[in-house]
Amino acid sequence: MITRPPTLSIFRATVMSLLAVFILGCGQSNDAKAPVIEEPVAVVPPSEASKVRTAIEGLELVGDPSVGRTLPDISESKAQLGMKLFFTKGLGGDFDSACVTCHHPVLGGGDDLSLPIGVDADTPDLLGPGRFHSASGDHFDGGPTVPRNAPTTFNLAMWDKVLFHDGRVESLGGTAERSGDDGLGIRTPDSPFGQTDPSASSTLASAQARFPVTSPEEMKSFGNFTELNNTGVRKNLEQRIGNYGTPLGGLLPINRWLVEFQKGFSDSEGSAEELITFSNITEAIADYENSQVFVETPWKAFVEGDDDALTPEAKRGAQLFFNSVDNGGANCASCHSGDFFTDEKFHVIAMPQIGRGKGNGPLGSDDFGRFRETGLGIDKYAFRTPSLLNTAATGPWSHAGAYTSLIDVIKHHLNPERALDNYDFSQISPNIQTVNMLQNTQHALDQLAANRTAEIFSLQDVLLTDTQINDLAEFLQALTDPCVENRECLSKWIPDASDANPDELRINAIDENGKFL
Repeated sequence: MITRPPTLSIFRATVMSLLAVFILGCGQSNDAKAPVIEEPVAVVPPSEASKVRTAIEGLELVGDPSVGRTLPDISESKAQLGMKLFFTKGLGGDFDSACVTCHHPVLGGGDDLSLPIGVDADTPDLLGPGRFHSASGDHFDGGPTVPRNAPTTFNLAMWDKVLFHDGRVESLGGTAERSGDDGLGIRTPDSPFGQTDPSASSTLASAQARFPVTSPEEMKSFGNFTELNNTGVRKNLEQRIGNYGTPLGGLLPINRWLVEFQKGFSDSEGSAEELITFSNITEAIADYENSQVFVETPWKAFVEGDDDALTPEAKRGAQLFFNSVDNGGANCASCHSGDFFTDEKFHVIAMPQIGRGKGNGPLGSDDFGRFRETGLGIDKYAFRTPSLLNTAATGPWSHAGAYTSLIDVIKHHLNPERALDNYDFSQISPNIQTVNMLQNTQHALDQLAANRTAEIFSLQDVLLTDTQINDLAEFLQALTDPCVENRECLSKWIPDASDANPDELRINAIDENGKFL
């Protein structure tokens, strides 16, 4: 495990003054008082860097949300086991999908699609653009099968309160720097709202990893396990991976998982029944995900004292980001706060509702967001504030992936109604379901307007020039760790031919041109 020690931000402040004193008159005695002439002091305008530092003064930023956390390293045996589990189709109900199907490191820790195709893909190993739902698949309508955008797994360990767009996996304590592991319990879809799930693991990541395998669209499929509840699905999968019991669909024909679990859990004598439990499966997957720490950004370097780490455009964008509207900014940091750039709360911002939706609304293709969990009217159409670290590499953006351009995302935040009036449908794949987009999204706009009228904290309309919008986008680019855009750097999180393939069901991911990711 790696413990990230606290660091101190380095701020530079320079105060200079010049005083010229001329003693006039030659041959005067030492007792004589010479006249003093004071020249005006030149006023040096503040630099762009100092303006940014003024804007973030008092925010106690260190530039690195991993500070103070104890995190796994990808080289550790349990994280290595988790990587193998993350990539195997052995955890897919019909052996055609895996965790990595929607969360590949090369694809930004997601799938580079607006909306995912989980099970029943034309080509199971083809990930990202070019992946389509098979015409012979269940519930085929030509479009994506999963109703929400796949969030990135990058920096997953930095979330302390909630996971998923609607926060349905939630730390009841929400203690900072604990990733949900504060002893106060985690609520999941298997427990009533506000109540601890006794079967949830200790961290948010391990609790979250219990659910993709139970989703018919993501991994469970509509074949095997159809009649099973969530507990039954997990029981069958642990027996399948453990090579014991009588799981539906039978045992794996090739199974070398026990030795991997013995290494991962440092127990060379442990039996399959002891070690290969679903709790241990999710614990290992969580260690793999939580090892994906990518925080070495130009912004971090700037906060730590390097004035030249940001471009001039990024510095101007930072001022807009952190300053309030009254102070000439765009007030972005009111929600995208702290070193992780999120308040981990839920807000109505009326992002376009594309795709199948979650079965809500009169048309059955809407998505009520956080309301689905809380039942509170003010939470209708509210979704979790995303982190902005690595955001330039983790699009498409919004809960339904409706935007494929950062510029368009910024414009939406500045004026949602205007952005929707000018929404460019050509930016999304033509097979995505959009027939009810305008009606559904109008309901979200109406909710935003009602929240504003009720003086509930909401987005403000802000008027910026195109240059200012580009500056904001440049600042967002500066929140990206170069590693996430470098295949060689990411290779530690991707199995290669030398890594064990315990069931020979690993996804060897390819792109739409047939090249390995």
